[in-house]
Amino acid sequence: MQELKLIECPRDAMQGLHDFVPTEVKIDYINSLLKCGFHTIDFGSFVSPKAIPQMKDTAEVLSGLDASDSKLLAIIANERGANDAVAFDRIDYLGYPFSVSEEFQKRNTNASIEESFHRVEQIKEIADKHNKELVLYLSMGFGNPYGEPWHPDIVTSWAEKLYSQLDIRIQALSDTIGAANPETVSDLFNTIIPSLTEVEFGAHLHTIPENAASLVEGAYNAGCRRFDGAIKGFGGCPMAKDDLTGNMPTERMLYWFEANKIETGINMDQFNESMNKSLQVFP
Repeated sequence: MQELKLIECPRDAMQGLHDFVPTEVKIDYINSLLKCGFHTIDFGSFVSPKAIPQMKDTAEVLSGLDASDSKLLAIIANERGANDAVAFDRIDYLGYPFSVSEEFQKRNTNASIEESFHRVEQIKEIADKHNKELVLYLSMGFGNPYGEPWHPDIVTSWAEKLYSQLDIRIQALSDTIGAANPETVSDLFNTIIPSLTEVEFGAHLHTIPENAASLVEGAYNAGCRRFDGAIKGFGGCPMAKDDLTGNMPTERMLYWFEANKIETGINMDQFNESMNKSLQVFP
């Protein structure tokens, strides 16, 4: 049985906030999360401060983080960001948003899908050279708000190409706009997991809290064992549309796993402390 991996995403939760969260507050909050037992913390990003000003202090935040068994992931959007990130031994994963939507790829990384594919090739070389692993987020994986073609086969074909040509072995299917329902989640994971057994597929689902449990259930029962979340569902993607759909609330995932007697490895006392601490970070 594949290990359940839970990824907490304070970076995703914070990146769209209008008011800058002080560096010391970020450090204190992430250090609290590092004690909870998450497999990975998506803690920051090396992107243009003009695009995401909230993350301009990622390097400073990193320098203040405590030792932990949790791995660290940083989001990057191009080769320059990758080179910045790999300079830090503490970072384990580089995360890159690769969209199956041409429009969203341009909005998010200022590149076409074809340009983005070549960019991933370069980033993969940088990551391999510095012993980092690349996590690819297949953005708009469950629907398209821009009137472009969307189908599970489109997502699957890109996943296959990214694996066969670039050897991308961790791919998170991302519902950037909250378009997914339990059926689409189940259908896509049931299709894509058996077809690419060498790839670890994850679920990065933006949703309203009321839909969280059914989406987790659909993904888990279809074989997904990697889940991203953010405490209380804070955040969302500022590049997607004007209205942010929040992240998957981590506590709702944990409630579902607990109710179904699935071991998460999370220290719930520490997690509850982190939930309380989140009130100091988010308005």
